[in-house]
Amino acid sequence: MHGDSISQRLRSLVRSLPPTGITLAELIHRVGNDGLLLLTALLTLVFLIPVSIPGVSTVFGAAILLIGLSRLFGRELWLPSKMRHKTIGTKKLRPVLRKALPWLQKIERVSRPNRIRWLVTQGPVERMNNASIILGAVLLMMPFGMIPFSNTFPAVALLFLAIGLLQRDGVCVLLGYISNIVTIGYFGLLITGGGMAMREAFVRLTA
Repeated sequence: MHGDSISQRLRSLVRSLPPTGITLAELIHRVGNDGLLLLTALLTLVFLIPVSIPGVSTVFGAAILLIGLSRLFGRELWLPSKMRHKTIGTKKLRPVLRKALPWLQKIERVSRPNRIRWLVTQGPVERMNNASIILGAVLLMMPFGMIPFSNTFPAVALLFLAIGLLQRDGVCVLLGYISNIVTIGYFGLLITGGGMAMREAFVRLTA
């Protein structure tokens, strides 16, 4: 399985999901030793298509946040007991993942190892990459879940970062940075627009 592509490994993982539900602890066990980036890629797939599974962005976003922190500080991944044993229903999860896998394959197809190599080196750049994963996870957890693309943009950023680091492809990593910036801009527009709408409503009510 280690010689398989990222998409093939994730497809096998999706195929092996139990029929009822799976915990995050079991997911981590199934992805194996090099699984944190692979797990990050898997957890982002849910948000690439416009199907909402309630509560998933908070749980998956928090898990990716902790993955980023564990990579940043060079520690073993720690998850709170409540999160480790929270069961995710696979009846809805599996079909969503299967629909999203072709998007992963498209990104994987254009990925090439050793492009912009300085962006995938160790040291300060590696810390910056891990900080970008943390930023993407925080953006994924923002309370805009019902608004179109609010989960998709940060998920795309995280997917580019995960594939870029797995494939040692600096171009994908760079696209992850750009996607994070686009997400921040999009959220800024949402907050500004919401503030203006509230102000307008207040003016009308007090007029």
